[in-house]
Amino acid sequence: MQRITYRVKVSAQGAKRRISYLLRPSKRLLNTKSNLVTSVNPVTSSRFARTKKLAQVSSIALLSLPAESFTTMDSQVPTYDHVMLENTLTIAAVPGDSTYFATDGFQHGFGYDLVRTYADELGVDVNLKAYASEKAALRAVKSGNADMALTTASTQLKSQLNLSSVNVSCGYDASLTKNGLHPKVSWTFNSANDPLSQKASYFLCDSIKLENTQKLAAFYNQNLLKDAYSQDHFQRTLTEKLPDYQSSFEEQARNYNHDWELLVAMGYQESHLDANAVSPTGVRGLMMLTNNTAKAMGVSDRVDPYQSIGGGARYLEQMKSDFADVPKTDRIWFALAGYNMGPNAVKSIQRKLRAQGIDDKSWANIYAYLAENRASNSRYGQAMHYVSNIRSYLETIKTQTV
Repeated sequence: MQRITYRVKVSAQGAKRRISYLLRPSKRLLNTKSNLVTSVNPVTSSRFARTKKLAQVSSIALLSLPAESFTTMDSQVPTYDHVMLENTLTIAAVPGDSTYFATDGFQHGFGYDLVRTYADELGVDVNLKAYASEKAALRAVKSGNADMALTTASTQLKSQLNLSSVNVSCGYDASLTKNGLHPKVSWTFNSANDPLSQKASYFLCDSIKLENTQKLAAFYNQNLLKDAYSQDHFQRTLTEKLPDYQSSFEEQARNYNHDWELLVAMGYQESHLDANAVSPTGVRGLMMLTNNTAKAMGVSDRVDPYQSIGGGARYLEQMKSDFADVPKTDRIWFALAGYNMGPNAVKSIQRKLRAQGIDDKSWANIYAYLAENRASNSRYGQAMHYVSNIRSYLETIKTQTV
C-alpha cells in the first residue's frame, strides 16, 4: 500500500514537472535578439498567455483528481476550477419554500441564502438558473449547464443520474422539519471527488456553520400560517379590510419606491390592518407609528390610514437608504430590522460583527447575532420575529396561498 501511494505521489509530481517544463520559455527564444522579441504580434502573444493560463489550470485540475484518473486520457477539468476561473457559481434550482423565493424583485430563501454564503467563502458570484422540475435541474448539472443544483430531489432520482449530493442540514434533519422546511434540501454535484463538492461538505458540516444554518432555518420558518386559526384570520383580514386601503398602499408604495404588497405585510404585522389600533406604549394607527416618528415623517394624524401608510412607507425608504451599502438581496431585512428597533441598534450589531471579522452585511449573520443574544435583550427577539413574520406574510400574499 505504501508503494502504491508513493507511485501516485511520484506520478503527480512528475506530471507537475512536465507541465511546468512545457510552459517554460525555451532557451533559444530567450537568447533571440531583442528586436525579434519586440516584433511578436500582440494578438499572438495574448493568445499564448491565455493558452498558458488554461494549461496551468488544467495541470492543477489533473493533480487534484483521484489517483486512478492518471491512468485515463479523457480527464476533464474539475468543476471547482471552472468556477474559480469564471468567478461564478452557477446554480440550477427549483423554487420552493425550502429552496428559494423570487417574485417581483424579491429573491431570497433558505437554500439560496446558504448558497450565497458558500459562494462568498469561495469569493465568487452566484448565477441562479430556475428550473420547473427537480429532474430538469439535476440534468443541468449532469450536462454541465450548471455547477451544482439546489433541490429537494429524492436520493433515488440523484442515484439514477449518478450524481453526488450533500444534505444542507448535514444529517440534522430535525432542525429543518421543526421550522416547516423540507428535511432533504440538498446541494447536488457531478462528482463526490470534485473539490467543489468536497469543500461544500466541509462548509455545511463545520460545527459553527451548522449552528448558523439552524438559526437561518428559524428565520425562514414556514409554520407561521400553517394552523387553521392563523390562516383564517389572515385570509379574512385581507378579504374584508384590505380593499378599503389597497389604493392607499399602492399609491404610497409608488411615492416611495416600494412594493405595495410589502407595505401590506408590514401593516398586517403592525396592526392587522386596523386603522384605529393603539398599543400600551402609545404607538397608533395602521402602521403603528410612534408620536416622534409620525412628526418626523410629516404625519399629523396617525389614525388616518393614508397618512399612516405614507409615514410608514417614507420611514422604510429612509431605512433602506441607511443600509444602502448592504447587498440588495439582504437590504430589505436590514431596513425592516431598523424600522422595528432603530437603525442605530442594527449598526451597533454590525460594528460588533466587524470587530470579530464577520461579514456585517449578511442578514444571516445579523440574525444569528440576534438569536444568540436575545436572552439579554428583548428587543433582539422582537426584531427577529418582526422581520421573519413580514417575510412570511409577504411570501403568502405573493403566492396567493390564502
